[in-house]
Amino acid sequence: MNPKISIVTVSYNSEKTIEKTILSVINQNYSNKEYIIVDGGSTDNTMAIIEKYRSQIATVISEKDKGISDAFNKGILLCTGELIGLINSDDLLKEGALAIVASEYETGIEVYRGNTIMWNETTGFRCIEYPCMNLATVPFNLHVCHPSTFITKEAYHKFGNYRVDYKYIMDLDLLIRFSRCKAKSKYINKELAVFRLGGVSQVPESKKMAERKNMVISNGGNNLQAFVFQTYLVTRQVVKKVVGLFGEDLRLKFVSKEIK
Repeated sequence: MNPKISIVTVSYNSEKTIEKTILSVINQNYSNKEYIIVDGGSTDNTMAIIEKYRSQIATVISEKDKGISDAFNKGILLCTGELIGLINSDDLLKEGALAIVASEYETGIEVYRGNTIMWNETTGFRCIEYPCMNLATVPFNLHVCHPSTFITKEAYHKFGNYRVDYKYIMDLDLLIRFSRCKAKSKYINKELAVFRLGGVSQVPESKKMAERKNMVISNGGNNLQAFVFQTYLVTRQVVKKVVGLFGEDLRLKFVSKEIK
């Protein structure tokens, strides 16, 4: 099958990384694609870089938004493809990724999830993260692999978009919601994207705590489950810090497969 695949990149003051992101999308060896960039009103050189490739981008908008979730939702609304992927302005789509996804396309499947390469540009460390295919209301397995996730436009209509009030865990919340609603998913055992460590997802856990509690309760959990989850995350963060004393990338070796 040859489904139309829409890719959305959201950006804000991303002049250091966005060019490589754009090239990773427009150089895909898959013709039936659509590329959309939603910029939050960058004040650096981001828009000048985007303009270099304007002829190969279907739609570009640059305006203030309410955060990443709002930008995601704006992009999804503009998409005309059967499948939608979200590649942030500091991440990369792997060579041949769209052709792989298209080859796995099946009528009735609503979510496609592949592996993600986690990359620390500073140290050069790279490992493969594998997605958790059935995220529970209390998601002890936090392998989201969002850049390697492709969702049908119909599924967004059916199950809803990203919550604009969430600033950090919008992707985890959406996938939990889709799992609870029994969205039909398919695992693709291929590396589809590169996630650059150090972005919004790497902010301190303390800034995410209120959202995580709200996420558990709004997805059918209770206060006890939210407390257990928060306790787990605090413990997890302490362990990360201790392990990090021996090398910041060491913790990833315990949960992912390192690429030599």
